[in-house]
This record gives sequence, structure tokens and C-alpha cells, in this order.
Amino acid sequence: MSTMNISLPDTLKAFVDEQVHQRGYGTSSEYVRELIRKDQDRLQLRGLLLAGAESAPSSPADASYFEGLRSRVRKGVKAGARG
Repeated sequence: MSTMNISLPDTLKAFVDEQVHQRGYGTSSEYVRELIRKDQDRLQLRGLLLAGAESAPSSPADASYFEGLRSRVRKGVKAGARG
């Protein structure tokens, strides 16, 4: 694992220390790693949303679409129960 040192103003350092204490993190590094992971997830979701917004329209998601999804899930559950 690599090491990274960061400098924080006293107010941010106090905030991080409080979050570590209140949320049960062992260290400030654990807290910062969690923030970075959440930011990665947010960026990935944003990319997926943008890709979806830029994609060509498909068939509408109406009642028959969702019934088809339910049917596929039911078939998958039944097939898994046999195995």
C-alpha cells in the first residue's frame, strides 16, 4: 500500500477526527479511503447515466416491459432451484 500525506487546516482536521470517532472508523485513513471509494462510485454512476442519456431511445418501459422482466426473473429462480 502506498502512503500519501495531506495537509489540512485545523478546522478540517477537527472535522475528520470527529467523523472518525462518530462513525467508528479506526483511523482517519480509513475515513478518507471510504470517501474516495464513494467518489469513485459516484463518478462511475455519473458515467453510466450520461451514457444512457446519450444512447438511442429504445422501446418504452411500460407494464408489459416490467412483466417480461418479472417473468425472466421467475424462470431464473425456478432454474436455480432445480440445480
